[in-house]
Amino acid sequence: MANFTATVRTEQPAEDVFAFISDLENFVEWDPGVESSTQIEGDGPGLGARYNVVASGAELAYTVVEFEPPNRMVAEADTRLLHSYDVITVEVRQGSTYVAYDATLELNGPLAMGDVALQVLFNTIGEKAIAGLVEAVDGIRIR
Repeated sequence: MANFTATVRTEQPAEDVFAFISDLENFVEWDPGVESSTQIEGDGPGLGARYNVVASGAELAYTVVEFEPPNRMVAEADTRLLHSYDVITVEVRQGSTYVAYDATLELNGPLAMGDVALQVLFNTIGEKAIAGLVEAVDGIRIR
């Protein structure tokens, strides 16, 4: 299992930041590893919304499994090879908006033996995604 976490601080309103991040079609605007993201079920962001995401050459069908605007969203994707679990939390502290991004990627079956190598790759992918998020929300990374 590989995990990547980061926190970004911005002065943008929490509601606006959550609306932007929780619409997975916006992945392409901040994650350079995402080639496309199209909503395939639902009408905008929300519980049960499904998205077809092509990232780093892999096609993933993400489903929003928790949706608590403007504070928390959880999306999962499963393929034959892996399970992806992303938690995004938005909160206001001392007048600033904080976005916590916690992504876990787990290889299935015998592929799980490659988790150590996956962590190195996932760190690289995560760093690029967070740099894009920082730019998109005009923020700074604090962790």
